[in-house]
Order: sequence, then structure tokens, then C-alpha cells
Amino acid sequence: MKHPPQVSDAEWQVMEVLWRTHPLTANEVIAALPKATGWKPNTVRTLLSRLVKKGALKVLQEGSRYLYMPRFPREQHVRDESESFLGRLFGGRARGLLLHFAEIGKLTEADLNELKKILKPPAE
Repeated sequence: MKHPPQVSDAEWQVMEVLWRTHPLTANEVIAALPKATGWKPNTVRTLLSRLVKKGALKVLQEGSRYLYMPRFPREQHVRDESESFLGRLFGGRARGLLLHFAEIGKLTEADLNELKKILKPPAE
């Protein structure tokens, strides 16, 4: 699998835990998730199982313990999700996205200055 599978918002929260620290057991993932999720342990185990089936996680057996770890780095998931979002909403063009954020005021002066530096052609 060259690209990571798409994951739901709930699955993303589980992935965030495992990107920070891995490998982890299901109980360790449960303990590391924010209490605000309100998820029961079986919910987290179901999410882990789905992520394994999708190919987002791999599971290693160590004695009687199962250890979960990401198959792909977070950056690869972010890149694929960003490309998908950009394609769906802005026809794959970053210009449309940037203009949208500039128009609704989501880009600060510091953001704009940083973009100018990035887009400025190198001096000859």
C-alpha cells in the first residue's frame, strides 16, 4: 500500500496517540486518549481493530500482549488528506484555498509574510 488509508475523525484521534508514542497496547491507548472523548474501552478497541483492517496500523504480538503502531508517518497522512481536501474543494489548486483563507481573515499578517518569503523567487 503506497498511500495510507483514509481515516475517520474518531480514528484520527487514536492515530494521534500512536504517532506520539508507539508501540502501545490497547489499554495504553485508552489511557492516553483525552477523557473528553467519553469513549468506553470497547469503543477504542473497535477503532483499533478498524485501523488494523484498513491498514493504517500494524499489530505485533508480544507474549499475551498486542502492540499497535502506525504503518505510515503522520506527515504522509496529512499530505494525502490535504491533497484530497484541496482536490474536492478547490479543484486541486492551492491558490483558491489561500484566497479563501485570505478573504475570510484566517491568515494573519505573519502568515502572509511567511507566504511571501516562500513564494519569492530566489535572487539571481
